[in-house]
Amino acid sequence: MAKVLLIDDDRKHSELLKNYLKQFGISLECAGDSEEGLRKLSRIDPDLLLLDVMLPGRDGFDICREVRKKSQIPIIMLTARGDVVDRVSGLEIGADDYIGKPFEPRELVARIQSLLRRTTATDSRDPMLRFEGIEIDRDAKVVHVDGNRVELTSMEFELLLVLASRAGKKVSRDEILNQLRGIDAAILTRAVDIMVSRLRQKIGDSVKPPRFIQTVWGTGYAFVARRLADD
Repeated sequence: MAKVLLIDDDRKHSELLKNYLKQFGISLECAGDSEEGLRKLSRIDPDLLLLDVMLPGRDGFDICREVRKKSQIPIIMLTARGDVVDRVSGLEIGADDYIGKPFEPRELVARIQSLLRRTTATDSRDPMLRFEGIEIDRDAKVVHVDGNRVELTSMEFELLLVLASRAGKKVSRDEILNQLRGIDAAILTRAVDIMVSRLRQKIGDSVKPPRFIQTVWGTGYAFVARRLADD
């Protein structure tokens, strides 16, 4: 059974959601504020974190930043504010997805299941993708740049894998979004650009010309590193 931690100060709604998710094989642990949430995060080691933006005291953005300093756990932000800027901000600081409140519980289940599948899926092909300067392990979901391990969120890893799997070919934003399911259409194009920018920073690709990811103006992106022959 998947373990999910919810940090949300609406305890009545949290308990209702806990009972609902149980029928889908999801065990929900609830915390009513940021401090309780952080304690439970360390103690129960969940598979995924549901994080409300509007929390008393420290808000969800602050908690997301803190979690990302030491963990790559998948994070879905819950926001009652419909402002696109708020939703983009969550992606910028490392959230993997978001869902607006109020939401249909079944939609949340679908988002959770989709993100967990991306996190745990294995590939029957060669698990290793090797290029000049970068190595991607599909199974372990580990990336090394110039021999140094780089910590990526599950969404960032999937984005890198989408591009690297089609090395040398341009990949449109629409194609990327078809692979990275779960992001609301309201900010699709901007979300892709933000995620690519964040990924570039982490893999040391914020240089000109880029070593790994090239922008195809007006279209999307292309992975341009030279693939190394298998040993």
